[in-house]
Amino acid sequence: MTWTTRPRSEIGGLAATQSGSGPDVLLLHGVGLRAEAWGAQLDGLASAGRLTAPDMPGHGESPLNTSNGKLSDYRDAVQSVLDCLNGPVIVVGHSMGAMIALDLAAKATDQVRGVVALNAVFERSAKAAQAVQDRAAKLDGKTQVDPTDTLHRWFGDVASPERDACYEWLTAMDPAAYKLAYSVFAQSQSPRRDELGKLRFPALFLTGSLEPNSTPDMSRTMAEVAPNGCAQIIDGAAHMLPMTHAIHVNTAISSLLSEIQP
Repeated sequence: MTWTTRPRSEIGGLAATQSGSGPDVLLLHGVGLRAEAWGAQLDGLASAGRLTAPDMPGHGESPLNTSNGKLSDYRDAVQSVLDCLNGPVIVVGHSMGAMIALDLAAKATDQVRGVVALNAVFERSAKAAQAVQDRAAKLDGKTQVDPTDTLHRWFGDVASPERDACYEWLTAMDPAAYKLAYSVFAQSQSPRRDELGKLRFPALFLTGSLEPNSTPDMSRTMAEVAPNGCAQIIDGAAHMLPMTHAIHVNTAISSLLSEIQP
C-alpha cells in the first residue's frame, strides 16, 4: 500500500486521523513515526471498529506539549484523547506506543477493555539498556536525525515503500522532539510487573521472531505476568509489524474485538 498523508482533526489536543465505525480502537505509534504508520490498520479494520490514530506529541502535526522527559507526559496527552472517545476502548501500541498503551491501560482501567502491545520492551538486559541509552545520548536535539542505523534495525537492507515512508517521517521530525521521545523510550522502565498484574482484561503481546530488541522472550514473559495475557510471535518479522505484517496484526486486533464484544 501507499503511505500518503491523511486528513487530521484535533482530538483531545492532538492531531489525529480516524476511520471506520463501531467499538473504539486507539492506535499509538512509536518514536519518530506518525499516524500514517497505522495506514494498513486504518484501512483494513474500518469495518470492525472506529479507529483513532493520533500523532504523538512532537510528531506529525501534533505540538510538542511536554518538555519534562517523562513517559507520564505522553500518557497524559493520550489520556486526553481517550477521554474524547466512547469508551471503554481497545488500546493498541507499537514500540514506545506500546509502553504508553500499557501504562495507560494499568491506570485507566475503567476506560480500557483490552490492550495490544506490538514490539514492546520489558526488563531490558543491562547490555540492551546501555545500547539504547547510548543511542539516545548521541542525539543533540538540533541536528536532523540520520535514520540509517534505525532503518537497518527495522528493515535490514531491503528496500520497500515502508522503509521509504519511515525515512521521510524520521527526517522530517523536529530534532528536539525526537531526542525527547527517544530519551524517554531509552530510560523508561515501563511496563513494570506490578502494572502488568493490574490488567484484568485481555492483553495481547505481539512481536517478530527476528526482533532483537523487543524480543520474543519479552512478549512471552509479559503474557505470563498479565492475568489474561497471550503472546503471538510472528515468524520472519522484525520491528515494524503494523506496516510489514499488517495481515497478522489486523487479524489479532479483529480477534480481540470479537472476543470482548458485549
